[in-house]
Amino acid sequence: MKRPRVRIGSLEIDDLDWSEALEKVAELAARRRGGYVTTPNVDHVVLADSDPGFREINREADLVFADGMPLLWVARLLGTPLRAKISGSDFLVRFAAPAAARRFRLFFLGGRPGAAAAAARRLREENPGLEVAGVECPPFGFELDPERNRAVTEAIRRSGADLVFVGLGTPKQERWISRYRRDYHPAFSVPCGAGFDFLSGQVPRAPRWMRRAGMEWCWRLLREPRRLGRRYLVRDARFLPIVFRQWLHGNRTR
Repeated sequence: MKRPRVRIGSLEIDDLDWSEALEKVAELAARRRGGYVTTPNVDHVVLADSDPGFREINREADLVFADGMPLLWVARLLGTPLRAKISGSDFLVRFAAPAAARRFRLFFLGGRPGAAAAAARRLREENPGLEVAGVECPPFGFELDPERNRAVTEAIRRSGADLVFVGLGTPKQERWISRYRRDYHPAFSVPCGAGFDFLSGQVPRAPRWMRRAGMEWCWRLLREPRRLGRRYLVRDARFLPIVFRQWLHGNRTR
């Protein structure tokens, strides 16, 4: 049966709850055929609207999860509600238990120096039997260095990983996965944003009430105004016109 999908802007998002999302990723990883997930948020919708390449990356994904309460609000406004917000950083934590139970080998790529290793230690402590096959924290800008990328993809391939969590931030992590996933085939890939940094404690996450209220972006902006100000206040301001255009044209179908 074809999966139900909800369109927001030029992206189509899978309508899944958490249990379905965890099971579908486990099934895809177990097949050992490669593939990947994307986790669109407001910024993804804006980027995809003007960047055909980024739009294609999301179109080719095996699964597309909604990462952000604004997407859930908009989906409801358009008459096609989504059941759950599923962020990559949350997925990293929730997938650890089924990964341990099914003896998947995980690989962690990205994060701040030491964050992925610390995240691996914490997840192993909390999920006995979890196997982290490898950890790589390449330097900033490594994606521009062919030799460094070959070393990273070779490390993933040699590790025998079933699934790779990539924490490089949006849109770098999605572009990197799309470009290099075939070099470390057959592992499945999931972007996890700042997941390693959160788990390691290097970056404090917004309080739970702010996340539930869809205000995590505000927390992050207050903590990193120079890095995120232009993205949140200038670029992502285009989100509302994109949604209004879709609503005005009456395109509310799944």
